[in-house]
Amino acid sequence: MKKVAFYTLGCKLNYSETSTISRKFEEKGYQKVDFTDTPDIFIINTCSVTENADKKCHKLVRDARAISPNAYVAIIGCYAQLKPKEIASIPGVDAVLGAQEKFRLIELLDGFVRPPQPVVYSCDIDHVNTFHTSFSMQDRTRTFLKVQDGCDYSCSFCTIPLARGASRSDTVVNIVRAAHEIATTGVKEIVLTGVNTGDFGIQQGERKERFIDLVRALDEVEGIERFRISSIEPNLLTNEVIEFVAGSKRFAPHFHVPLQSGSNRMLKLMRRRYLRELYAERVAKIKAEMPHACIGVDVIVGFPGETNEDFLETYDFLNELEISYLHVFTYSERENTLAIAMPDPVPMNVRHQRSKMLHILSDKKRRVFYEANLGSTRRVLFEDDIEDGFIHGFTENYVRVAIPVEQDLVNEIRTVRIDTIDDEGVARATTPEIVDLIKTL
Repeated sequence: MKKVAFYTLGCKLNYSETSTISRKFEEKGYQKVDFTDTPDIFIINTCSVTENADKKCHKLVRDARAISPNAYVAIIGCYAQLKPKEIASIPGVDAVLGAQEKFRLIELLDGFVRPPQPVVYSCDIDHVNTFHTSFSMQDRTRTFLKVQDGCDYSCSFCTIPLARGASRSDTVVNIVRAAHEIATTGVKEIVLTGVNTGDFGIQQGERKERFIDLVRALDEVEGIERFRISSIEPNLLTNEVIEFVAGSKRFAPHFHVPLQSGSNRMLKLMRRRYLRELYAERVAKIKAEMPHACIGVDVIVGFPGETNEDFLETYDFLNELEISYLHVFTYSERENTLAIAMPDPVPMNVRHQRSKMLHILSDKKRRVFYEANLGSTRRVLFEDDIEDGFIHGFTENYVRVAIPVEQDLVNEIRTVRIDTIDDEGVARATTPEIVDLIKTL
């Protein structure tokens, strides 16, 4: 029995696909092991969003060769689709598979005998038009379920359309079927993932179904306690979706809505499909329907042409918005994008300074959001995350909570009362038993 190890770089979508591919290996009799457990085969699923992800791929190949000098090393994912020849030239790589071919990995590399020269299986991205249902199964508490792939947008900084192809989706029926399958494993939470999740329903260029249709159908799936929407563009986050989540049985009051910049001038340079005014409307609508909702934001600093005035406009806009946390990305030049040829690049030290400012702002926003939850009772899904005598989990509105370990609560949902916020920014809560006792008095 050959041993196979997987390593995933990048987004939740990559994790869902790695997990699905790994299950195919196990069905064929391969033994799945940790990366350091001297595997016979390494599968590295790559990302292309930042330069750091590219560098990490090179390092992982070196690490794999050091762990198992004679093992088979295959590279898949976005970086593999964008630069297959470059990856094939990395010493130690045996095979490179693009966006469509990665799901035929076992078939194409049958036997996994190291070739004299690296082999490349990659078609033109225009021919990548098949949707492959995928979901992760490594985590006991939550699953990442892919509902959409590819992107029809053409943001000037992004290579994802070149790495994953045009927008395409599964059907509502198939996704609901997958959710029922996941429910049988005991997983309590499903996170809906995609490149452009709100674009759900597009198949072969036509919209067959809508995202709201999917949300309504999943809300009826028994056995799953929670659904989360991982990320959704502000122009695709409709009032209809927000209002449904506000009254739903299973969808968490948690939205992650990319912004990228609070300057309309920069949004136009980035070729985003909205302006800051629409974004502010979406945040206001969420908070009007669900005052306790958590709202996360993606933002890019150091985009070409971003002046101090543009950055301060973004900072002030975010500071005034009723949001909960930020994911801050320092702009990274990527080949084959419009942005790489734009004038007035921002010096790297300035990019890092701006990033640091927004990270500090994010910490403040998260603290204010957590403090707004003090004294409230919330439902926490506890994870296999135990540290210094405390077990951690997340509330429905994404507050990280810790309570003393007094029993095995992993993959259990319990009601707690949020009492304090510790120095690390983690909410400390009254144990479920005490809350239950208080409720009976």
